[in-house]
Amino acid sequence: MLRRNCLLLFLCFLFEQSSCAPFQSRPGQEWPHSQTGPSAAGRNGGSKGFQRVKRGWVWNQFFVLEEYMGSDPQYVGKLHTDLDKGQSAVKYTLSGEGAGTIFTIDQITGDIHALRSLDREEKPYYTLRAQAVNIETNRPLESESEFVIKVQDINDNEPKFLEGPYTASVPEMSPVGTYVMKVTATDADDPTYGNSARVVYSILHGQPYFSVDPKTGVIRTALPNMDREVKELYQVLIQAKDMGGQLGGLAGTTTINITLSDVNDNPPRFSKSIFHLRVPESSAVGSAVGRIKAHDLDTGKNAEVEYNIVPGDGGAMFDIATNEHNQEGIIMLKKPLDYETKKAYTFKVEASNAHLDPRFHNFGPFKDTATVKINVLDVDEPPVFSKPSYAMDVYEDTPQGTIIGAVTAQDLDAGNSPVRYSIDWKSDLDSFFDIDPVRGTISTNELLDRESIAQHNISVVATKVNNPVLTSRVAVTVHVLDINEFPPELAMPYETFVCESAKVGQVIQVISARDQDLPQAGQRFSFKSPQEGVKTKNFTVRDFGNNTAGVVTLRGGFRRRSQEIYHLPVLIEDGGLQTLSSTSTLTIRVCGCDTDGSLLTCSAEAIFLHVGLSTGALIAILVCIVILLVIVVLYVGVRRQKKKETLMTSKEDIRDNVIHYDDEGGGEEDTHAFDMGTLRNPKVIKENLFRRDVKPELGLCPRRPIASQNSADISNFINQRLQEHDGDTSAPPYDSLATYAYEGEGSVAESLSSIESVKGETEEDYDYLNEWGPRFKTLAGIFGERSEITL
Repeated sequence: MLRRNCLLLFLCFLFEQSSCAPFQSRPGQEWPHSQTGPSAAGRNGGSKGFQRVKRGWVWNQFFVLEEYMGSDPQYVGKLHTDLDKGQSAVKYTLSGEGAGTIFTIDQITGDIHALRSLDREEKPYYTLRAQAVNIETNRPLESESEFVIKVQDINDNEPKFLEGPYTASVPEMSPVGTYVMKVTATDADDPTYGNSARVVYSILHGQPYFSVDPKTGVIRTALPNMDREVKELYQVLIQAKDMGGQLGGLAGTTTINITLSDVNDNPPRFSKSIFHLRVPESSAVGSAVGRIKAHDLDTGKNAEVEYNIVPGDGGAMFDIATNEHNQEGIIMLKKPLDYETKKAYTFKVEASNAHLDPRFHNFGPFKDTATVKINVLDVDEPPVFSKPSYAMDVYEDTPQGTIIGAVTAQDLDAGNSPVRYSIDWKSDLDSFFDIDPVRGTISTNELLDRESIAQHNISVVATKVNNPVLTSRVAVTVHVLDINEFPPELAMPYETFVCESAKVGQVIQVISARDQDLPQAGQRFSFKSPQEGVKTKNFTVRDFGNNTAGVVTLRGGFRRRSQEIYHLPVLIEDGGLQTLSSTSTLTIRVCGCDTDGSLLTCSAEAIFLHVGLSTGALIAILVCIVILLVIVVLYVGVRRQKKKETLMTSKEDIRDNVIHYDDEGGGEEDTHAFDMGTLRNPKVIKENLFRRDVKPELGLCPRRPIASQNSADISNFINQRLQEHDGDTSAPPYDSLATYAYEGEGSVAESLSSIESVKGETEEDYDYLNEWGPRFKTLAGIFGERSEITL
């Protein structure tokens, strides 16, 4: 300040001014002003009006110290003009920013004072205007001039970190000087004045791990090989101090949280060298049997572990996979276990990093090895069959009880419990087979028929004696082998014809055969004609050797007029071990053919068609005949229907009527199937009377008539007749009516025949018939109905 004031005094002396402003004006700036009175006139040579003269007072700017704490107003500066001669004729005025409120001026002396403390950070300068006027006339002596009052800065603001606290990250094991981040502190003081805003950075806490550049605020690592696994988070305290870090400067601090990011600098390590596991032998293939884990101090991707089973004796039974969530090694069963075969397995497991960092290869191998010992636990298991399935062969019609094969199951557990066998009834509903529960031999229980069922699929169950809950099953397939029991026959009914123009040796029909049997080597049939010794031959059979044969003509000149139909027997033999044969007859018709051998007609009457009527006329005649036949048949049917209805609807006719139902009936108590009147008196039975619906065979003994004089019970009689009819070998293969011509004698009701009944006994009560049992139910109904009609 002293130097500046001396400089100002020197400048005032140079310009010969009686007084001067504290600061020099800008060069070349002049103010026009006027003077009144004698001095002015004499100076201007007596001329009137204003003249441009050199400005008498000038200033540029003033300074005021901020944050002034004094009790009196702070002196700012002094305004003075060379027109002020000290006679109190000049008055100074002040206008502009803060005039009268912040700044005030002494109108006589021109002294400017600040009324209150100012803050440069709030407003750094104020622009004002000053003017010198005549105190009496209030007329301006000079034009108004603008000046600036600048608030002079003091160090009243400390540096501040506007974005703190900070977070940063740097990889672990980084070399010294690795860039971490940059921090910046802001000082609100004037950077152009003094050192109030000159900031210097330093570390208060965080050494010796990190360093900071004093000028730029860049933070770098200060120690090599910082290990995240040892310490991951560092808290660094940075200070920013103004005044260039000199004593008395203001300071601000901020915190930086620096995290060491992970790199793959640690290999996986097993917590122990041997892992013991226990696995039941019943564990399913593919199931997890145990877990092991290798710990890696790294995190994230760098901690991913790959597990592998080192090839060895026990490794083939197991497999291992990595659990992505917790990096455990899951040991899975690859093949079935059997306690009785092998009780323990030992193998090695290797754990290695999946993502290696080449910078740390010199640290050693990034893998570890552990031994796994697995003990197999014994489990009570069901019996095991010696084969996964069984196949057996048996010939059809094999006698019951024949052993066709055997199954074998064994308890492989240490107890070696006995096994019992049975057949699942659901697989053999008809009980065709039986099995020995101890030995497991399977035998037939019924006669087998290949033509009905060619293959039986049964299920055999094996059960442990000491634990019946444990069972196992096996499938047994029984193939029914064919025996030659059916003779061969023609494959189809052939309609064979021979043309009248046929030549000798012409094949007129190719035939084949079929057999219900099924030989293992395929069917083989031979054909021949049984008329080999007959001289006169019309046709013969030629065997082609491929299960077919041809009907060959032995002559020509066939004529329908002489003979229309020929019969040719064909002998067919099969190729079974026990050869069976059959003879079939071919019917050969003589037909008229075209020149190319195409069939025209086989009817003998067609020979005479050309004599009289045409084909159309013949068809018309046949149609008329058919219509007449239909009319006659309809007429006869209607007459029979009317007659039958008249007979059946008559309720007054109580005679015995035989009604044929073509039904066997329901037994002795069924009286609806036939009329009881058919039980005729045995006295009228003729001796040596045979059945009329069956041709009697030789050696059939006639039935002896049963004498009625012995009064045999009707039940014994009917039973005897039933036995005769059941044992009758000449019975037809269809239902027929068997006549029991015997009423019975010695009944307590005497004769019940309507023929012997007295005509006048219409009022007799037949209710007692209801008490005779079910055999008289129909009779009681008939007479009961008649009694109601009579009443």
